[in-house]
Amino acid sequence: MIALAALVVLPLAGGLLAWLADRRGTAPRAAWFVSIGTIILLTALLAVITWSGLRTQGPWLLHLSLPWVPALGIALRCDLDGLGLTLLWLTAVLTYPCVVTAARDVRDKAGLFHLLLLLAIAGVNGVFIATDLFLFFFFWELMLVPLYILVTLWGHEDRARAAIKFFLFTQGSGLLMLLSILGLVIAHFRQSGVLTFDYFALAGTALPPRLSLLLALGFFAAFAVKLPVVPLHVWLPDTHTQAPTAGSVLLAGVLLKTGGYGLIRFVLLLFPAASAQLAPVAMALGVAGILYGAVLALAQDDMKRLIAYSSVSHMGFVLLGLFSGSALGLQGAVVQMLAHGLSTGALFAIAGALQDRLHTRDLRSMGGLWAVIPQLSAMGLVFTVASLGLPGLGNFVGEFLVLLATWRVSPLLAGLAAAGLVLSALYGLTMLGRAFMGPLATQEARRIDDFGPRDMAVLGGAIILLIALGLYPQPVADTARPVAPAAHAS
Repeated sequence: MIALAALVVLPLAGGLLAWLADRRGTAPRAAWFVSIGTIILLTALLAVITWSGLRTQGPWLLHLSLPWVPALGIALRCDLDGLGLTLLWLTAVLTYPCVVTAARDVRDKAGLFHLLLLLAIAGVNGVFIATDLFLFFFFWELMLVPLYILVTLWGHEDRARAAIKFFLFTQGSGLLMLLSILGLVIAHFRQSGVLTFDYFALAGTALPPRLSLLLALGFFAAFAVKLPVVPLHVWLPDTHTQAPTAGSVLLAGVLLKTGGYGLIRFVLLLFPAASAQLAPVAMALGVAGILYGAVLALAQDDMKRLIAYSSVSHMGFVLLGLFSGSALGLQGAVVQMLAHGLSTGALFAIAGALQDRLHTRDLRSMGGLWAVIPQLSAMGLVFTVASLGLPGLGNFVGEFLVLLATWRVSPLLAGLAAAGLVLSALYGLTMLGRAFMGPLATQEARRIDDFGPRDMAVLGGAIILLIALGLYPQPVADTARPVAPAAHAS
């Protein structure tokens, strides 16, 4: 269906138009207007797809298949289920703060910035719909290169080192995934005589247990780097800290979720037996990430670095839920991905706004900001308490479901994971106290600007979504159920 293709083509075209508009210099902020117009159109397109998809009878909502390289069995095949649709909505929602913050932060080469940002969005959208494994790998790589350039050109003081670390980790893990894809395709060809990268055909390949485990490990490693899973997380704190605000929001809100999506679609559903073998190790790594990320967050003075380590901790819950072996844990992991995307994406936007105003991310140089910028401080309070799992907000639902599912498998792991919630309250409240409470740290802070209506509107929308997810999560949990490859799309 043409709408699926438009999810990729529209941001690509919008990015090119933004770049051309900036080069022509028709208006000072022409690139920004083109970019925001593109996101509005993308949101409208998603609304149409959602309306159309909900009227579909089958488990797969939309389907597209066009020939690409028939001689190699490669096709432009895309299919959309509820999981992909939910994550597409998360991507669209979080693109708004990315574009809004760019209006303040990016004054040089704005057209190139918006081209790269929308190119990354096109890649992310492609990842969530591609069901040809070669096409999926193409989109996986497509979303990484623009982010590398964004960090390199618009990042902070140590951006070059952070960008290279990000590139090496993601490219190295991507190579492992490519080897697993080729291994699966070759195994299928030897068995059936058909050369194809089709997800549904490859899912039916009968594999020896050892080969199945080896191929699953290749996929797992690639997605574990992106999620991020300890000890493969080392690229994340530096990249988050050095990235421009829009890049940090996109990384935390969306790109980490491509790792969770990949684990569901290409590890749990493609290799169910091997996933069961991996589950004890994966769950142990999940708990290690929860505790390790929380302890490291407590020790940080850099606000963005603190939020980055908190992401490592929260993504540990996602890994724990995914490999708990139950539908409850899977639902909790998906809800946690959505809630974390909204709350942590907003926290990075707030940290970026503070850095822009104070020219520092150091919590030792902050304090007493509530009296000067009450609206920005209030937003910081709301998203911090959301992030630490306050009941009534989406993060609580995700973490509660994951802990409940884990308890049924291992009360010990559930207890250790619950300890991470206590630590998250400690580092969250400590950050709030150091940044916004107490006496004013510097007199220069009296002259900084508070959030305006545009920032309040964008972040206010995220608050509404978090409250809706916290009070009535069932429609999202039902919609976001992944469809098994055995339920073949037409």
